[in-house]
Amino acid sequence: MTDVNAQVWAVDALGALAHETRLSVFRLLVKAGPEGMIAGAIAEHQGVPPSTMSHHLATLERAGLVQSERESRLIHYRADFAGMRRLLAFLMQDCCQGAPEMCSDLLGDLACNAA
Repeated sequence: MTDVNAQVWAVDALGALAHETRLSVFRLLVKAGPEGMIAGAIAEHQGVPPSTMSHHLATLERAGLVQSERESRLIHYRADFAGMRRLLAFLMQDCCQGAPEMCSDLLGDLACNAA
């Protein structure tokens, strides 16, 4: 992928996250892990009507941050961890102007809690 294409994709992904509900949904799905959640449960958790939630989930999916899978009448959504890694890598690829020690503790700030 060329740098221009990567930048266009990153702008789309960041644009999808630049909405309070979509950011909250994405974080909820990241927390849910590989199991993800069904659309109705996501809408209920967020207090958003299902039709509105469908729009938000479709935006996240088009941006490459969420994946969906139909299971009978239900649609199951999961965070697209490859897409998340791709976005984070894009944002950090030129980190620290050749001084990576400036960013070395960045991952230490992340805590994967079971809570």
